[in-house]
Amino acid sequence: MDITANADSRPTIALAMGDPAGISPELTASLLALGDVADAAHIIAIGDRRILDKGAHEAGVELDLAAAALDGLSSTDRSRHVFVDLAHLSPEEVTRGEATLAGGTFATRNFRTALELAQAGKADAVCFTPFNKKAMRYAYPGYDDEIRFVSDVLSFTGKVREFNVLEKIWNARVSSHIPLKEVSANLSVDRIMAELELTLSCLKAAGINQPRIAVAGLNPHAGDGGSFGREEIDIIEPAVATAQARGLAVEGPFPADTVFLRALKEGFNAVLTMYHDQGQIAMKLIGFDKGVTMMGGLPFPLCTPAHGTAYDIAGKGIADVGASREAILLAARIASRQRKDAKAA
Repeated sequence: MDITANADSRPTIALAMGDPAGISPELTASLLALGDVADAAHIIAIGDRRILDKGAHEAGVELDLAAAALDGLSSTDRSRHVFVDLAHLSPEEVTRGEATLAGGTFATRNFRTALELAQAGKADAVCFTPFNKKAMRYAYPGYDDEIRFVSDVLSFTGKVREFNVLEKIWNARVSSHIPLKEVSANLSVDRIMAELELTLSCLKAAGINQPRIAVAGLNPHAGDGGSFGREEIDIIEPAVATAQARGLAVEGPFPADTVFLRALKEGFNAVLTMYHDQGQIAMKLIGFDKGVTMMGGLPFPLCTPAHGTAYDIAGKGIADVGASREAILLAARIASRQRKDAKAA
């Protein structure tokens, strides 16, 4: 495919290879072979070429990539995707289907390099194929999640939040990776308002110009008028009222067991849930094979498939590239919008 015609307008995405013991090598290779991905973005993939080639063999794809060193990216021909070979992991060192220090070291170095490229202005967005958190912690003991790692690498002190994204609906959440027993104590009008404002900003960056958000309650039946808890009355309803008074298209709180059905039926663009699994379960049931996790609040888009490393099917050539493809395309759309807005400013 001739991709030179749109090469100047495509954003550049730094793509970090994820955990080598799972399906990440197959997914990375598959992404680099997709025509619509090439149309949407110029990719700088980062990893070990030996691991990538093994993944390409397992995925049944052929790759035509330019090779480049990190200090030579500016002079690279953009008519082909680029691979930066860090040459830091032999396939013989990979234990298929197992979280290891070697795998975590491989993935964290790839991710760090991709983030540094974006921070230096050499990439407009960052994507990665799935990591294994246990392996990442072996290599980086302070690794709570991707948000912590990104903030550490970039020395970023702003607010960063994860969004789960499908074609028709987004999921934002007020609390994330905390114990369920701590959720109520982490709710406040200010926190809900901050999440609503960040969600609206990210939706607009993705090209949704007049976004609508449905807010979930915390308790069964959204508290049933205080019968099952007062968080809705004392915190969530006042937050929704505050948002509406500021002219934001926000409604709720709605019972969590029906809020996604309502959102899809009534054309809401996003659902704000109160805790992690309240939205994750619904989103993965709606579209597990196309779900994307996006980190909002950073200076650049950062996207990854919402699923994990799938150790059980690694190397079998059956990994579905759908969610990884959607992650790249979403990052490309947001990066393109940001570039356009920057030129207009």
